[in-house]
This record gives sequence, structure tokens and C-alpha cells, in this order.
Amino acid sequence: MRKIISFFLVLLPMMFFIFSCSGNEKSENSITVMVPDWAVPSDEMLNAFTADTGITVNMNVIAWENIRDKISIAAAGGTAAADVVEVDWSWVGEFNSADWLEPIELSQEEIDAMPSIKPFIIEGNVLALPYANDFRLAYYNKKHFDAAGIKEAPKSWDEVYAALKTIKDSGITKYPFSMPLNADESCTTSLIWMAYSKYGVVFNEDSTLNKDAVLGALQFINQMINVDNLIDPACKTSTGMDAYRRINSAEASFIVGPTSFVSRVQDPNESQVVGEVVPILLPGANGPSPKTFALPEGVGVIKLSKNKESAMKFVKWFNSAEIQKQLNYVQNTMPTRIAVMEDLINEGKLKNTGALLEESALIDSPFPNGIPSYYSEMTTAIFNAVNEMVLGVKTPEEAFNTMDTKIKQLVAAK
Repeated sequence: MRKIISFFLVLLPMMFFIFSCSGNEKSENSITVMVPDWAVPSDEMLNAFTADTGITVNMNVIAWENIRDKISIAAAGGTAAADVVEVDWSWVGEFNSADWLEPIELSQEEIDAMPSIKPFIIEGNVLALPYANDFRLAYYNKKHFDAAGIKEAPKSWDEVYAALKTIKDSGITKYPFSMPLNADESCTTSLIWMAYSKYGVVFNEDSTLNKDAVLGALQFINQMINVDNLIDPACKTSTGMDAYRRINSAEASFIVGPTSFVSRVQDPNESQVVGEVVPILLPGANGPSPKTFALPEGVGVIKLSKNKESAMKFVKWFNSAEIQKQLNYVQNTMPTRIAVMEDLINEGKLKNTGALLEESALIDSPFPNGIPSYYSEMTTAIFNAVNEMVLGVKTPEEAFNTMDTKIKQLVAAK
């Protein structure tokens, strides 16, 4: 009996050690993913990932506007806010400068399959993989254009301007153009796509503003809102989404907006123009612009993660063609892979696509050196100057000089 008791006394510590090791192994096969609610896969998708890889995924769903602060605070304390995190296109420069993200190895073929990956590449390093595509696309109300006697969709900005004046003069709608001009991020991106599509450039090779392009875009915007009254004055203070939604209410005849409006203009629950609005290529100087501007959202692996290998498997799974398709089914997310977009169009899942697919192949970055680490300070300088211009506080020249001075200071201090 004593021998048996002695045997168990020896065995118990060994069993405790084995179970402890087993527990640690389970912990290493568990990752935390911090994303906003619109990026959450279904339980079925996550269960399939776990079954395939043995990796358990704990979703930490956080409001988009709070994610960057949580990552920063955790990093300051030497910890990872999560193993996998949301990476907005505009955060990439800051995250790269702080060395928060683990580079992701991809083949050139994989990179070429999704043009919207470009904002996430800095100095040749892929820092995040895009899961949600959002690039600028033009939308015109064909019914309004037809009523004004304009039988073809506009191809250049000069044609857009002439058409909008005709529509206004015909009394079809009072404010035929709409764009975000409030002092917020959507105003900055509006100026960027206007300069980029109209002049083909926004920033010089040294990251300063290209004066001809940016001042030209400011003058064009000022002409439309403060001289010809083609834009509703309410856009000076309304949200970006409210400015875009004017196409849905038939108040606007033309916008440049997010890809989500391919579906929004066809949704009877939020649109009064079902069947009347067509997505077309972004206008350019003498015809359609050869470039468009993407504002994608991605996911990346935090360098401080203790489960980087598992986290990297999740990021690549989340970006895969099959999961992009499933995420569209679950969250209506626009795929970042062109082949997946084609599949959804052929299946009839994406409708009223117009020039969507053609435009997706024209995605490029207006930032010659990647998204700068000082983007948040830069965007504040830009949208405040533009807003002051549309409110009549500054001339286009004064608005340009204000943002140009600030950006040159940021570049010099980098």
C-alpha cells in the first residue's frame, strides 16, 4: 500500500507538469483580433479557421475611432493591444514610424492581385493586408442628364462642369454637385481625389504639395460652391456621408464617392433613385482619369505579439479570396481582390456595377513616399484650410499657402 501511495506521490507532480505544458500550448494557439464591427467574420467562418489551423480566435470588437489609441497606449507599455489589429490606410505611416507592425511576406503575384494594397506598402514592406476595398468612383444621375438634353456620361471635369451648369439652369435640381467640405477627414480626401484625378498629382517627390495641382483643385472647388452655386452650402458643415447621400435623394446629379454607393443607390430602403444612377469612371483632365484614390481598411500583425506565427496565418486567411467572398456575403464588404469582385459580379451578387471593375484596376497612391507618419497633423491642416475657403474666410491662394506652409514644416521635421 505504501508503495502505491509513493508511486502516486511521484506521479502527481509529473501529471501536473504535463497538464501545465498542455495549457501553455493551448494558450499559444489562441490569438486576439481587434477590429470594428463591420470586419467581424461569422462564427461559422471562425470555427472553420480553428478547425483547419488549430488556432482559436478571440474577437475584440472596438469602435473604429478608438482602435488607434488602444494600440498606442498598449505599445507604450510594451504590450500588444491584440495580436491582429485593424490598420486604416491613413494610419500606416504612423504605425510604420513607431515600428508597431510585423512585415508580411507576399509574392509579387499576390500583390498585383489587389491594387488597393498600395497604401499599405512602405519602402517595399507590406505592413497590412486590405480586407475592405474603398476607392473613389463617380456616379451620375442619368435621368437628370437626359432631362437636360445631355445624352452621354461626362468623361472630363470640363464636361462635368458644363453638364452641371446646364442641369442647374434647366431647373432640374438647384445644387447638382455634392462633395464633403466640412472640417473633417472626408474634406481632405475630397481635395486629394480632385487634384489627383484632374491633374494626376498631389504631392511632389519630396512629399510637399504640388502647387499647380492643389491650387487648381482649390480654385475649381471654390468656383463651383462660391461662384456658380453648384454645391449646396449645407456641404460646408454637414458630414461627408450626408454630402454623398444627396445623390440618393435626387438632390445631386453627380458625386465622386465611396464604392458602397454602387449598392446604396439601388437600395429602396435608402434611395429614391433606384435604377437612375450609374457608376462611371472618375473624370480626368481630357477624358477619364487614369488613376483613382483608394481608402482601404486592412489588418496587420503587432510586432509585440507573442503569437505572431498564428496571427500571420489569420491575416493571410482573412485576406484570402474565399474569405473575401464570404465576408461580402456576411458584411457586404467590397473585396480587395479583383478576381473576387469579378466572381461576385458574375454571380449577380454585386449589381449596377457600371465602371466599378474597370476603376478598381486604376487604383494608385498619390503619396510618392507612402503615407507619412505625420498624416494626422497634415490632414487637419488641409481640411481646416479648405473649410475656411468654402466659408469665405480665405481665398484659394490663402488656403493653399496655409496648408503648404504647415506641410513643409512637417516634412522638414520628419
